[in-house]
Parts: sequence; C-alpha cells; structure tokens
Amino acid sequence: MVINDYTSMLSYPEVQDLHKTLQSGGLILFPSDTVWAIGCDATQPGAIRRLNALKNRKPGDPFILLVDSIDMLKKYVRHVHPRIETLLYFHNRPLTVVYEEPENLPSEVLAADGTVAIRVVQDEFCRSFIQALGRPIVATTAHREPGRVPGHFGEIQSDILEGVDWVAKYRQKERHFEGLSVIARLDAQEELEFLRD
Repeated sequence: MVINDYTSMLSYPEVQDLHKTLQSGGLILFPSDTVWAIGCDATQPGAIRRLNALKNRKPGDPFILLVDSIDMLKKYVRHVHPRIETLLYFHNRPLTVVYEEPENLPSEVLAADGTVAIRVVQDEFCRSFIQALGRPIVATTAHREPGRVPGHFGEIQSDILEGVDWVAKYRQKERHFEGLSVIARLDAQEELEFLRD
C-alpha cells in the first residue's frame, strides 16, 4: 500500500503517481465529492473484478462512474438529453444520472438492464486526476457490502485500507462529508425521476 501526501490538489507529481496507479489497473481510496470511495479505471475489466472481490460485490451490481466534464460524459453516453445537460450545469449537490445508451465501456460497469450511472464531479481534487487519466473512474463507497457507509476516513475498515494500492491523505482529517449523491433518470415520458434524494 502506497500513501501519497497531497500538499497541493493539482500538484503534478502527485497526480502523476495516482495516474500511474489507475493506468496499471490499481485500486485507489480517495475522498470523492460525496463520501470516501474505492476507485479504479472504469475501462479496465481486470481492475473492476478486483474491486468487486475487495467489496464482496456480485458481478453485475451497478457502479457509479465519475467523469471530469460533460465533454467526457458525451464520449461514454450516446445521447445526453438537453434537460439533463442543463440540470448538470445548475444542480448544486452532487448528481448521478442513469443513462440508457452507454458506449465505449466494458460490460462489468453496466447495470443488469444495460444502463450506466455517471456523475460529473464537482470536486477539484477528483476532477484533476480523472482529467489526468483521460477516462472515467469507478467510484464505490469504501466499505464491504452489505455494510455501513463510512462517514469519514477514520471509519474505513482496515481490510479496505490494506486491499487498495493507493490511499489519499487529502481530507483524511475531515469529519463531515456530504453523504451519497442524488440519483436521477429520465422516464419514458422524458420526465425527471429521482431514484435517490
């Protein structure tokens, strides 16, 4: 396990180390724009299988993917409805949206119905390393399933800490996180449906 010290969110050497971990199929533990999360490159099936094993997840359980921008989102979803795009620009809380027609993604990150859940991150730290990677990352809460979502770094279990390849020091001392993101999708009538508020 390698622990890197983030003296600056956008420090090139640190982002480079994180980039190498993700690119090589490694697992990372990091503070997302919601809660502490385990992540990996969303385009590497081997890394996703490792993540499933660490969390005791069943293959086919849906993931949330993080992207750095709407431009990146459009590379992995065939169509972003204008209503969703407007919502992404103006929504104040972290917002995960379920999309019907994903593309350029392995089946391991899709839900059983073929959809994919993606969030455009609002946190600059997350945005910096996703941008460096140039691809989406998987972000799943830092606990084994079933289990309680840790409210801060100090509540993360040791087996999770030992099971990843890279742990961020950034925000480790904080005791308040936003909680889980809002999840929404467009229904058949193109009305916004909130699956989690």
